[in-house]
Amino acid sequence: MFLIAFLTACQPSKTTPTPLTIFSTSTINPKDTVSVSKHATPTIGGSLTPKITASPALSPTSIKTVVPDPLRFVYSTQGSVISTEWRPPLYPTPWAPTPYDHFYFASPIAANEVNIPVADYRYGGVFFQNVVHTGVDIPAPKGTPVLAGGAGTVIWAGYGVYRGGFDPSDPYGQAVTIRHDFGYQNQMLFTIYGHLDQIDVVEGQHVDAGDQLGLVGETGMVTGPHLHFEVRIGENNFFNTRNPELWLVPPIGWGVIAGRLMNSGGQPLNDQMIIITDPQKEQNWHAWSYGKSSVNSDQYYQENLVIGDIPAGKYKIRIAFGGVNFTAEIDVLPGIVNYFTFNGFDGISTQTPQPPGAEFTPSPFETPAP
Repeated sequence: MFLIAFLTACQPSKTTPTPLTIFSTSTINPKDTVSVSKHATPTIGGSLTPKITASPALSPTSIKTVVPDPLRFVYSTQGSVISTEWRPPLYPTPWAPTPYDHFYFASPIAANEVNIPVADYRYGGVFFQNVVHTGVDIPAPKGTPVLAGGAGTVIWAGYGVYRGGFDPSDPYGQAVTIRHDFGYQNQMLFTIYGHLDQIDVVEGQHVDAGDQLGLVGETGMVTGPHLHFEVRIGENNFFNTRNPELWLVPPIGWGVIAGRLMNSGGQPLNDQMIIITDPQKEQNWHAWSYGKSSVNSDQYYQENLVIGDIPAGKYKIRIAFGGVNFTAEIDVLPGIVNYFTFNGFDGISTQTPQPPGAEFTPSPFETPAP
């Protein structure tokens, strides 16, 4: 087990994108079941990303200005990965089937690879010493190409992404940060690609979705090769992350399950395990609700658990709480977020969230003016 004290990275100044509302730019209906030949060539979405002139690259603040924080970060042995014989190609990006969804990013590992996040290393998972995971870990062989999730400018390439200055001991290892050409709710978006073996881009370079950033490796604090992927919103720091599985476009015909788990008093449940079961295939998906710190819920869903990449169909949600087993059915519709809540002894509900207040203005895709 490895322990390393994290430092808080100082951030570049924030700019405000000019909103441009674009709902789904594809003709595909997310509620349709899409048939795809098993021999089709999986593709990475991104051709619909607006092409604009890149803004000047942001330079990380000098490491001399960084102040310490008490957070500790641990990587341990990875768990098993659900195996799939084949995955469909992805919906095109940006994919925004509802005013509150934001599937803006294509998978950073090509769709013809097994690129399902490790169940034990999802966003919000708790490891040793109550360390909470701020991204998802995607297993891949060393040397697998790592692809840009969306168009933007490379603002970091090398060691030291967390601390904001060159440091070979940085737990992210060799990493790339992209500040994207598009934002959300008048806030900038950033993605992080960690533990790379090789970096193929430089700071200030503009990339498009699907461009190769480097190769999967095992640099930094790891026990094996994989890609650590993060989504950050507003400011480029460790404490402004969101769950990547609500931002990564799903495969065609597959969906996402998000849940808000609470006790009977309405307080969030931390580290609560649930099981999603496909009764026909007798296949299970396991997930745990978020830990107590360092992670953030979506403004609309207010979730504390997400399981992405679920083939459309009927499933059972199973939760053991207070010595009682709770079960409910959920229909996973393709291309969208399928939602449930758990309220302690009041059980499970699959009603969608209430529309947020007037302060929340749906604007699913925003690009800054050229």
